[in-house]
Amino acid sequence: MEYMLDTVNIEDIRKYNEYFHITGVTSNPSIIKATGKIDFFNHFKEIRKIIGLDKSLHIQVIAENYEGIMSEAKVILENVDKNVFIKVPVTQEGLKAIRALKKLNIGVTATAIYTKAQGFLAMEAGADFIAPYFNRMENMDIDPREVITAFADIIDRDGYKTKILAASFKNMGQVNDAFLCGAQTATMAPEILETALKMPAIKKAVDDFGIDWKVIFGDKSITELV
Repeated sequence: MEYMLDTVNIEDIRKYNEYFHITGVTSNPSIIKATGKIDFFNHFKEIRKIIGLDKSLHIQVIAENYEGIMSEAKVILENVDKNVFIKVPVTQEGLKAIRALKKLNIGVTATAIYTKAQGFLAMEAGADFIAPYFNRMENMDIDPREVITAFADIIDRDGYKTKILAASFKNMGQVNDAFLCGAQTATMAPEILETALKMPAIKKAVDDFGIDWKVIFGDKSITELV
């Protein structure tokens, strides 16, 4: 399992990268909007400094036609770094661009996936990652668990190198389900990870351990017992 942060908030990335085993950072125009207007290229360079080259950075194009997608990908790679995964929505024009980018050995994340057909076509086009939208599918009465399972089955059966990068989550239960259905990777807002560890039952267990320790050893810590 691989966890990624779906944010461009510098402070959140710096903070949660220290707490969790994060394998990358993903973004799109809507995620950027949540943070506010940024100095686009320098902002992503700063994110790269925080996460390092051993983790993946995913930046989405906004052009909708093949020529525009290719031009934007080139500019992103030249002005951030050559290791960026270019996020391309799976449309007809997007598929053409994915195939062309892969011929140039550029990392590609196929995104905005709602259907099996989109995922299968993106795999065949050579995408490194496919990003099915879990919560958005549920809202459209599409079963994301069935879709992700189908992707995982085809990848396993036919030996595709593509990884399933599940996205669009509202809670940790959805993230867990995506992994159980075969997703290798999931990207989420940092607060989803934080909230998962803030259950009252967890806090009570930790508090009880502290109370029981004091009954035996008083206010001394383990380091003071030496």
